[in-house]
Amino acid sequence: DLVVLTLRGGALHVLLVERGADPWRGAWALPGGFVRPDEGLDAAAERELSEETGVRDVPGHLEQLASYGDPDRDPRMRVVSVAYLALAPDLPEPHAGSDAARAAWVPVTDAQRLPLAFDHARVLTDGLERARAKLEYSPLAAAFCGPEFTVADLRRVYEAVWGRALDPRNFHRKVTGVPGLLVD
Repeated sequence: DLVVLTLRGGALHVLLVERGADPWRGAWALPGGFVRPDEGLDAAAERELSEETGVRDVPGHLEQLASYGDPDRDPRMRVVSVAYLALAPDLPEPHAGSDAARAAWVPVTDAQRLPLAFDHARVLTDGLERARAKLEYSPLAAAFCGPEFTVADLRRVYEAVWGRALDPRNFHRKVTGVPGLLVD
């Protein structure tokens, strides 16, 4: 399962698919699927993302998020999922494929109100928490800005990911105090 996040129109969006098959036909879900016997976890994540959404070669940040294995998470059988988090700028429009009826970028605030399939609401929440924490200790937010950007541009990225307004003066003081993050 993949939590793929990007900024669109200044808001944080997650990539969702509408399931075209049972269980959960018609429900929104994170892209994902089963690992084939001859592939590794990373390869399976990339394949499923490509097959279900047409999104390939995600530039930016991709990492394993967590494992999920509650016995009743999938009504078909016991399924253990290794979830991935991708956080990248400028991701393309998705195109549904494989067993997905639709694929779309959905504002995170809307996605959190949807009844997502399986345990994907929990996986999404965990992915959001990790992405928000990542901004605390990495320069990842700068990837969402142009080659040259202002502190206000960077603040807007943090505000979109964190889902709240930040005090401009405190933010300026904090980021200008990080050696190497900004160049005059």
